[in-house]
Amino acid sequence: MTSDRRNFFKTSAIVGGAALSAPMLAGTAQAAAGPGAAAQRLATPEMARRLTVLNYRRDGATRLGVRTNRGVLQVDRAAKAFKTVAPRTTDDLIQQGNQGLMALVEKAIAQGKADLFLDESSVEYAPAVTNPEKIVCVGLNYAKHARETNNPIPKLPILFNKFNNTLNSHNAPVKVSAVKAEKFDYEAELVIVMGKRANDVSEADALSYVFGYATGQDFTARDLQMRSSQWMIGKTNDGFAPIGPHIVTADLVGDPNKLKIEQLVNGEVRQSSNTEDMVFNCAQIISYTSKIFTLEPGDIIFTGTPEGVISGYPADRQVWLKPGDKLETRIEKLGSLHFYLT
Repeated sequence: MTSDRRNFFKTSAIVGGAALSAPMLAGTAQAAAGPGAAAQRLATPEMARRLTVLNYRRDGATRLGVRTNRGVLQVDRAAKAFKTVAPRTTDDLIQQGNQGLMALVEKAIAQGKADLFLDESSVEYAPAVTNPEKIVCVGLNYAKHARETNNPIPKLPILFNKFNNTLNSHNAPVKVSAVKAEKFDYEAELVIVMGKRANDVSEADALSYVFGYATGQDFTARDLQMRSSQWMIGKTNDGFAPIGPHIVTADLVGDPNKLKIEQLVNGEVRQSSNTEDMVFNCAQIISYTSKIFTLEPGDIIFTGTPEGVISGYPADRQVWLKPGDKLETRIEKLGSLHFYLT
């Protein structure tokens, strides 16, 4: 990356506005947000740390789980067993803060009650985040991917969006047969999960606003995407954003721009790269985006895909995905996301 690009965020003035003030004391209560008032949060609750969290389904409801060496802790059952309160889902945990979860996990592990834990193989996963206010995506953000698709290296982050209807989970189907398209393509992506309200934040401070990271997939219908200069219709079909199986808190990940990332199709490696090839790193993406609009806790950012996508192949080698294909997206430290096409 050039020094000019690295220094861009220090010198640009895209949007004015005061920088976010220092966080209030951890654990301070938030104001209730009514319709259209999601941004009216008056404090920054304590973010959970040292945890790998997930959403799973039981008895028709989405519930919070924590991955441990004993299995997946059923947080609601642990809270009931120890007569305490706890977050209900990852969304609740991210938006309302730790709420004693870390202490509850430690207690449950120490007590070792088997009925509080699930074997990972029996978990019915839900999307790792179920109700973000915003799903932001970054296009052409890996240098080698831009080159393989014959596009110039972007001078600014290219932002587009998905919607909540696209959210999908680990081990779930993507129903391509229901989409009026033919050119289905994979895009392995690192997903940032925001943990604090971010408005006009500096690049230096940006990563401190992150709750954690997850393995994601910006599944795409290329023939819809390329109908116009606006990419939205090829990106926002139902189930086109699997995320999971879990979220790893930022402290356990360390530098998000030094992670191996891979995409496999039917066991064959198609993408193999490292997040260090990003044109704009995670801190720059957050800082830039927060100068355009406010990022809220629970918002997610798909940070771009590396080289190896089908659309980057010569035309005579482009074999598009089809029902029956099985896909696996791997990111170092974050685990493998599996899904299949129907």
